[in-house]
Amino acid sequence: MVDTILREVELNDAPQIANIYNYYIESTVITFEEQVIVAQDIEKRIEKIQRAGHFWFVAEVDNKIVGYAYSAPWRDRSAYRFASEVSIYLTKDSQGKGLGTLLYQALFQQLKSTPIKILIGGITLPNESSVALHEKFGMEKVAHFKDVGYKFDQWLDVGYWQLKLF
Repeated sequence: MVDTILREVELNDAPQIANIYNYYIESTVITFEEQVIVAQDIEKRIEKIQRAGHFWFVAEVDNKIVGYAYSAPWRDRSAYRFASEVSIYLTKDSQGKGLGTLLYQALFQQLKSTPIKILIGGITLPNESSVALHEKFGMEKVAHFKDVGYKFDQWLDVGYWQLKLF
C-alpha cells in the first residue's frame, strides 16, 4: 500500500485499535478473549508494553488505523527477559495487501536493536494466512497444543512459532 504510514502507537490510537481487536473477539477464534474491550483497556496495554521496553506499531491509511503489531514480554520471570511474544492484527478489509509484512518488518527491525533474542508467535489453528506470515519471516513451528481453548462451542488448537534473532 503506497499511502501507508507506519508509526509507533499513540495513546489516542486506542479507540481505533479496540475496534479492530473487538472484531476478532466477537467474530473469530483468532483471539481467545471473549468479552469486548474498550479504549481504556488498550491504553493500559500500550502503557504496560512500553514500560516493559517493548514496541507497538500501527499502520495508517488515510488517517485511519488499519492494523497494528506489537511485542510483549514472553513471561514474567526474569530468565525470560530475552524472549518476546509478537502479535499482529489487521482490519478485515486490509488483509492480504502486504500490511502484515510491513508491520512485522518494522517491529522485527526495532527488536533487533534490543537485548531480545527470541521472538514467539502464538497462532490459533488452523490459520493458513497467519502461519504463512510468520514463516515468511523465518519463524519455525516449535509447539502444537491440542484443544487448549474453547470458544464459539468448539475446542481449539494453538501452535507456537519461534525465531532466533541472533
